[in-house]
Amino acid sequence: MPPRIKLSEDIQPLTTFRNNSAEMLRQMKKTKRAVVLTVSGRPQAVIQTIEDYERLLDLASEASEEEGLRQALDDLKNGRTRPAEEVFKEIRQRHGFSDRTDSARRA
Repeated sequence: MPPRIKLSEDIQPLTTFRNNSAEMLRQMKKTKRAVVLTVSGRPQAVIQTIEDYERLLDLASEASEEEGLRQALDDLKNGRTRPAEEVFKEIRQRHGFSDRTDSARRA
């Protein structure tokens, strides 16, 4: 795995990127490292290849799913749950939908 960032190469002023964007994009693709762009010496933006960005989105999605499962298990463990039928009935009442289970029972 290539280094995430080389301070001597991967932190550049925005004006340098603006003046040499094609070359910097080629270098970024070659090294597979993101580039930090600065304005007045302070980091303001990060550019990266589309592949790296997609990978980052995938990782964030996976982390979010894992956190959701962790919270759900914690809710179950601590009794913070309700039966699904109770929740669906509440939603139907709140939004003015007929209760399908009551209709089905009457038929």
